[in-house]
Amino acid sequence: MRVYSLLIFDWDGTVMDSTDRIVSSIQSAAQDLDLLALQDHEAREIIGLGLRAAIQQLYPGINDALIEPLKERYSYYYLEADRTPTSLFPGAKKTLESLHEKGFRLAVATGKSRRGLDRVLAETGLGWLFEVTACADETASKPKPDMLMDIFQRTGVEPEQAVMIGDTEFDLEMAVRAGVDRMAVSYGAHHIERLRKYQPILEIHNFHELEAWLDDNAGENK
Repeated sequence: MRVYSLLIFDWDGTVMDSTDRIVSSIQSAAQDLDLLALQDHEAREIIGLGLRAAIQQLYPGINDALIEPLKERYSYYYLEADRTPTSLFPGAKKTLESLHEKGFRLAVATGKSRRGLDRVLAETGLGWLFEVTACADETASKPKPDMLMDIFQRTGVEPEQAVMIGDTEFDLEMAVRAGVDRMAVSYGAHHIERLRKYQPILEIHNFHELEAWLDDNAGENK
């Protein structure tokens, strides 16, 4: 059994229940620019990607001149105008704090922008828990492995000493490409059936299950 020293978390749909606001914000942004209306399931498909990559997937062949305005409108809605509630998933804060106390090193690899992640880490008060964070506007978007490789370079951790925890195919495919073990979250944007093809070592249905599994299988890393 591998002993994991570094736990890498996706954010939206894994640590924070923000899926509905993402969907609503991208729909509002598209409406402002008179783009084809998006159904909820279409908007959910891109959660986890960097914003530019998400837009290009939603609107194949979109004029480059529209991408930046759409990004700006999305950010406006998500950060300021949209009032769709977001909150940490039940047990997330307590579990993350406990894992940190037990000596696990924690990181974030997210499709959010640096501005968006820094803001939410400040709002939740969780920023101090994460040794390193990587955002989609700083490197190639998931599912390319660049984000994880950047984390390994900055922490000195080898891929076999880390595990990626995420709720989308983009998270788990990124981990596969980087040679990293994977844990699949069942309560996020993509249905668990879609994640099983990436052979996760654990399916997480409640956040606290992660700590229980690590206690049983990996022990404390102090």
